[in-house]
Amino acid sequence: MRLLLALALLAGPAFAEVLSETQDFGVAPTAELRRGEHAAPTPLEVPGARTIGTAELRQLLRAPSGERPLLFDVISEDRHVSLPGAVWLPGAGLGDSFDDGIQAQLARTLAEGAAGDRARPMVFFCANPRCWLSYNTALRAVRLGYTGVRWYRGGIDAWGRSGGALVEPKLVWRRS
Repeated sequence: MRLLLALALLAGPAFAEVLSETQDFGVAPTAELRRGEHAAPTPLEVPGARTIGTAELRQLLRAPSGERPLLFDVISEDRHVSLPGAVWLPGAGLGDSFDDGIQAQLARTLAEGAAGDRARPMVFFCANPRCWLSYNTALRAVRLGYTGVRWYRGGIDAWGRSGGALVEPKLVWRRS
């Protein structure tokens, strides 16, 4: 523990952010949508998806344009900043089942964005590791048969604290 404390003091905010992204809250992964409080500690992984951190996301975003992942911000707040190039899907992490209208609309949105490529890398994120909305949306994408699903658990907070640019979302999904 002393070693971690010393490293955190030496490395500063960057090290603290890595700890935040990987902090284990002791919450077990589940393949079911969380219906209750969405602003609560999350598990470390989403069944069927891959959890990524800021360093890996930066690497993925340096790929040639046709290989970069699709970015999906699922925060439900009205106004906020997000990662550049992200499509804002407010409400995509809500809902009661994998058979609801949200699932149907997400299926259409992902099919269009991925041009039918179910292996296309796609990253789902929200505010931070205490936000279930991106967890739920990643579960929805896995349930739809997408195999390139990534969950950026640290979310907008981790991206901003690491020095990443934040902008107002331009592409917005309107729930039907």
